[in-house]
Amino acid sequence: MLNGYIRSDRIVDAERLFAEMPVKNVVSWNTMVDGYMQNGMVDKAFEVFDEMPERNVVSWNTMLTALVQCGRVEDAKALFDKMPKKDVISWTAMVTGLAKNGRVDEARKVFDRMPERNVVSWNAMITGYAQNMKLDEAFDLFERMPTRDLSSWNGMITGLIQNGELRRAERLFNEMPCKNVVSWTTMITGYVQSEQSEEALKIFAKMLAEDRVKPNEGTFVSVLSACSNLAGLVEGQQVHQTIVKTVYRRSEIVVSALINMYSKCGELNIARRMFDDGLISHRDVVSWNGMIAAYAHHGCGEDAISLFKKMSDLHFKPNDATYVALLSACSHSGMLEEGLRYFNELVRDKSIQVRDDHYACLVDLYSRAGKLKEAFEFIVQLGIKPSISVWEALLAGCHVHGDVILGKLVAKKILDMEPENAGTYMLLSNIYASKGKWRNAAKVRLKMKDKGLKKQPGCSWIEVENKVHVFVPWVLCPNSEKNPTSSRNLESASSPGKCLVFGIGGSDRLLDGRHFKKLSKRRADPLNKEYDQQFPLCSLTSILKAKGVISKGLTFRS
Repeated sequence: MLNGYIRSDRIVDAERLFAEMPVKNVVSWNTMVDGYMQNGMVDKAFEVFDEMPERNVVSWNTMLTALVQCGRVEDAKALFDKMPKKDVISWTAMVTGLAKNGRVDEARKVFDRMPERNVVSWNAMITGYAQNMKLDEAFDLFERMPTRDLSSWNGMITGLIQNGELRRAERLFNEMPCKNVVSWTTMITGYVQSEQSEEALKIFAKMLAEDRVKPNEGTFVSVLSACSNLAGLVEGQQVHQTIVKTVYRRSEIVVSALINMYSKCGELNIARRMFDDGLISHRDVVSWNGMIAAYAHHGCGEDAISLFKKMSDLHFKPNDATYVALLSACSHSGMLEEGLRYFNELVRDKSIQVRDDHYACLVDLYSRAGKLKEAFEFIVQLGIKPSISVWEALLAGCHVHGDVILGKLVAKKILDMEPENAGTYMLLSNIYASKGKWRNAAKVRLKMKDKGLKKQPGCSWIEVENKVHVFVPWVLCPNSEKNPTSSRNLESASSPGKCLVFGIGGSDRLLDGRHFKKLSKRRADPLNKEYDQQFPLCSLTSILKAKGVISKGLTFRS
């Protein structure tokens, strides 16, 4: 009964029952200590612990583990030293606590002193090294482990990914004798975070092909994020078809990821319908912000403002991210007066801290409206040192409106803070070129070349008959005489049902009624041969068809 109250977060009822108990054994005392710790009442737990007539090793371990979890390492050390008897759980808890708080060398000393170790002890030390960016030490211990379990492999892979060693993580993943959903999801998430979303989708396809491991909530969220990054509507829709056959179809986090995916792919009506129906009883500020940001991304300022007003009417308090989305919506829709009004409202609301993102949005708002002088004066009058993002917003405005004098001044401000900013050199050169100042433009390009700076090129792709053709500026595709983007085939390529996207050196485009993000994230490299030829396609369709999930074709880039 006592344990039931604690599991139900009814700590007051647990206290009352504990006080009424005529006889209390060590289990009762331990349960009460654990209950206080679970509710964050550390001092009360100490009081009960001190009152205990007798303690066993579980009593000590309960207190020790709780102190470690809430970051009270010194108290944990003092308690550890007082323990009359320590078992492997005691030692492991101390290793975990020290490593988690950055004291990994102390953790190793405790680990080395352990009279016996189990696989959990080894995993704790390996994870500690990985979390503290000591990958060589972590890998050395991993290699020396007498036995490994799935947590050992997953922990090492997670550590490698967190430290940017994705290729090493992939090699280790391929060596795993057995994989669970955590293993697959960790790799998928790693690729998404490294802006390699196509690889993430390929890993997901392999996971489904295994048929032994079922995706979980985290898997679907990461896969939908990959679809969002690629503006892959077809892929996202068919992942959605997979989700509706699982228990995760009502998961708030999965529904939110679906809303994000549909909005990034330009399907705002579907996104809004899911927001209205799928989250009707579970909306929070984050979900409202996501929908407002979706409208902002697609320049639907009036819809964003309408949703913001509805949010306020339903007594959801906006936060700093809400105003970033709202100001961005006003900026992208040319709604200068509305944007200024909401910015002033933000400044008056002392409960929300005004951030650089808000300043950058306001500068962008002025700049898009051609109010470059007002934007510059706003920055000067800030009273704080503006971030690079604030100056970059103004430089973009100078580029759009061809203001050479102000553009030169702003570019200098940015380069003083970040001398290797290739994008700034490119924008300044383009500003000169737009006004016919070719000599000045050439000087900027030459300076950029002398510094060894290169701007990431944009790329275009076109999908024709289930083949994706990717192009970068000034690179001729082999077999150009068969190129589907030649003038004689372009018309058929852009027929209904095809996806036609261009993003070279320009803004987002709207083609075939569907909006796609600029494709620079595909990291097109003119020196990489795989980008100079047609992409072969690996099919997830057959896997999903075999499971009865989809009926339409689906391809992923390989």
